[in-house]
Amino acid sequence: MSETDTGTAETGPFAEQQRLFKLLSQDTRHLIIQELLGHPAHLMSLAELEYMTGKSQAAIKDQLETLIDAGLLARYTYEPSEGKRDLPAQFYGFTERGIEILHDYKYLRGVPVARALYENTRKTEKIGRHESAPRPALPDAVAEALEFDEPDLDAVDTDTTS
Repeated sequence: MSETDTGTAETGPFAEQQRLFKLLSQDTRHLIIQELLGHPAHLMSLAELEYMTGKSQAAIKDQLETLIDAGLLARYTYEPSEGKRDLPAQFYGFTERGIEILHDYKYLRGVPVARALYENTRKTEKIGRHESAPRPALPDAVAEALEFDEPDLDAVDTDTTS
């Protein structure tokens, strides 16, 4: 009899850790999380996620629902943009629980790298519009957890002759 047959794998001390690892390690979900970490507002429209991950909207929607059901992400609505043709109104971003999990699994350490990758990706005109579209505010605890100090490159001493 395997652990799955006895139920011990689902109820043992490492069951939650194993479930979260599987949740975070699936390719499309992992890409979604990385792109959200790198986005300047940490809130992305479906079109932005499609462009940045290279995955289809159907695949992204499916994985977004999984991440929402697990409590890592939430759907945020910017009501003033609803019904406007060129501006997104629906965005996806982290929840407080999601931030706690990402902290526990050391994902937040990668925010500066994810930001640099995001900023250095060439974007189409449409994605540029989506990126600069107004969006709702994240909960304070989420926004604070995702803040990091940008390096002051002007303060770096580039003189290597000393």
